[in-house]
Amino acid sequence: MDSSGTFDRPAAAGAAVLVALDLGAPGYAESLAELEFLARSAGLEVRGIVRGRRARPDPALFAGRGKVEEVRLALAESGAGLAVFNHELSPAQERNLERALGVRVVDRTALILDIFAQRAKSHEGKVQVELAQLERLATRLVRGWTHLERQKGGIGLRGPGETQLETDRRLLGKRVKLLKDRLVRLTRQRDVQRRARVRGDVMAVSLVGYTNAGKSTLFNALTHAGTYAANQLFATLDTTTRRVFLPGAGALTVSDTVGFIRELPHTLVEAFRATLEETVHADLLLHVVDASSSVRDQQIAEVNKVLAEIGADAIPQVLVWNKIDLAGLAPGLERDDCGNIFRVRLSAKTGAGLDLLREALTEAAASRASAAPPDPERIHGEPATRAYVT
Repeated sequence: MDSSGTFDRPAAAGAAVLVALDLGAPGYAESLAELEFLARSAGLEVRGIVRGRRARPDPALFAGRGKVEEVRLALAESGAGLAVFNHELSPAQERNLERALGVRVVDRTALILDIFAQRAKSHEGKVQVELAQLERLATRLVRGWTHLERQKGGIGLRGPGETQLETDRRLLGKRVKLLKDRLVRLTRQRDVQRRARVRGDVMAVSLVGYTNAGKSTLFNALTHAGTYAANQLFATLDTTTRRVFLPGAGALTVSDTVGFIRELPHTLVEAFRATLEETVHADLLLHVVDASSSVRDQQIAEVNKVLAEIGADAIPQVLVWNKIDLAGLAPGLERDDCGNIFRVRLSAKTGAGLDLLREALTEAAASRASAAPPDPERIHGEPATRAYVT
């Protein structure tokens, strides 16, 4: 803690105590289990969990004073230097909790942002993560960091009478504008590549789903791409696209995208909108579901909610029930009343049922070819696109 009563905020690491209050919303146990998984995915050692129940959050501390004291004792006994709340904290609540607990306090949104920062590998992914972090920080500058309101002398940075807070806000605003301009340029590059695929009449397929549903494993099984896959939340952040050829379907592109999660921070959805445009412009979505999860229906609903937010809810979907080897299910496919395949059961890990998914893709490609009007650019001899890889 510095003289102004605040803490430095390095990336989340080390030991932590988790705090999860039951506010009456459904899925409390699943949300807590997810918080533990998030913490471990961020590289944290979980040394304790403090549970509780409240009718509504406390305006000043989120938890009541008695519960905050319980958290403080758990931190002292475990030697942990971080408190992770399974909730969205206001800047004032975060600041008050840090003063009361004597350690750094991280909420669910900050934890997810930290994982994204660790996982981003491409230039575009890093830009998107930094933009989300800075836009979140902007709310902290405005509402949480009152110690910066005092006026200081600044050499080469501030104009006459400008406070430290005003300087920080101005510099942060410049950086945000720079990052947004970079994303605009990257989006234009994606548009050029996407138009090339449209001219080549290549069907675009995007994998979507809850985080850790097995999208990257399925992507590798379909494309032999060797994309990183792990039993972690948000193992994949950067969209990867490969062109594959299926007998009976011809060439198509398959994209692996970032996974979704409940209470996904809105700033992340906005920052990753450029990447998620691969989903918006797809011809078919393969909605990958962890068939072994006890809350798979809720996870499906969360994914569909984000798809609606980005404008991809009208795109045809095939539900892919993955991990049937863990769920004790047999491979199979199901058709709707119109005879279209709407669900495929498979295991991307063992390969069982992959032939059924290829059958679904072949049918979707045939349906698209019969429904699509002639492409005027192809009629005039426009060349087909080359393999598209991001």
